[in-house]
Amino acid sequence: MKDFMMIFLGADYAEQGLSPEQMQERMGKWFAWNTKMREQGVVKSGDALHSTAKRITGENRTVTDGPFVESKELIGGYYIITVADEAAALEVVQDFPDFDLGGTVELREVTKFDN
Repeated sequence: MKDFMMIFLGADYAEQGLSPEQMQERMGKWFAWNTKMREQGVVKSGDALHSTAKRITGENRTVTDGPFVESKELIGGYYIITVADEAAALEVVQDFPDFDLGGTVELREVTKFDN
């Protein structure tokens, strides 16, 4: 079995002009997807992320407040899933709730190091 991180990118719901009712409906889709993955036993962990961030860069540890001008997409959250292979991970991704809003999933296999 392999671990994969699904990183969710897209515009902030508020910036897209979703009404409170639409946001509630959207969250229902997320909860349903989460439940489906948990029932399949593939979710290892995952969380939503706040839209604000701090970026610490370089030797002098320069701190910059986000959102960042060069970033047009918000990293809204992630899941780590455990599946047999990349094909299985791609199958899980198919139910991502925000594809209809132009959302993107970046899928990366987690590298494991022997200690």
